[in-house]
Amino acid sequence: MSNSNYCKPERFSYQDNPDHTEAIDERYGAAAKVQEACLCTPVEFDSTLLEVIPNDVIERDYGCGDPTRWVKPGDLVLDLGSGSGKNAFICAQVVGENGFIWGVDRNQNMLDLAKEAAPIVSERIGYKNVDFLKGSIEALDEIQPDGKPLIAKSSVDVVLSNCVLNLISHSNRKALLNNIKRVLRPKGRIAISDIVCNKIVPEELQKDKDLWSGCISGAWHEDEFLNNFISIGFQKVYYAEKSKEPWKIIQGIEFRSATLVGSLN
Repeated sequence: MSNSNYCKPERFSYQDNPDHTEAIDERYGAAAKVQEACLCTPVEFDSTLLEVIPNDVIERDYGCGDPTRWVKPGDLVLDLGSGSGKNAFICAQVVGENGFIWGVDRNQNMLDLAKEAAPIVSERIGYKNVDFLKGSIEALDEIQPDGKPLIAKSSVDVVLSNCVLNLISHSNRKALLNNIKRVLRPKGRIAISDIVCNKIVPEELQKDKDLWSGCISGAWHEDEFLNNFISIGFQKVYYAEKSKEPWKIIQGIEFRSATLVGSLN
């Protein structure tokens, strides 16, 4: 796919020289209310697990893979950048009554969408095991009014994310990775679906707010993504899935969806 086919949102207007946080918040806040086809690349999920989830949640989910496939019954799950809540609600059915899912997202519109759907899903599956928290995924250790961190140390079995890590600025990625490791129990696992690229993205593209908020110019280099997790202690880190065909090609750089898995110890 060529750069000319890139779907650029035309309904947004930004002030001069905005930071990407503002662009991301505005774009995803709007996408929580009106479906945007440009965000990430849709994939198919187990249709039987979608039956209990409201259509608004499904339509406004923006991902590039299915990390829920690596969740097991009884798991305590953390969904980073939980968005509309679709992945969390799928996991709720997989882990069962003995498991639990925490979804973390900083976008209030997305949180509202997920929280409105939560009691509907709970009633349909017969139990409540999902909670959505407001916060930045790179700041899971941020102390809350109760004096405790947003997500406690060594508290979850598996960390999931679906096309979100690439939105985090380079300066915050070390904190993001360290927080992922911090919240996992011994032998904890990761299943991260994201967009990766085969060449380093030049600075000029990284400055493009639409490319960044569209999950493109913030993509990790495919080798760097693996090595970053290995460097902080994850083992058996590999791409369980990686699309053969690029999702986008911009200035000769191939961007494709991939799901990275790994574990501690």
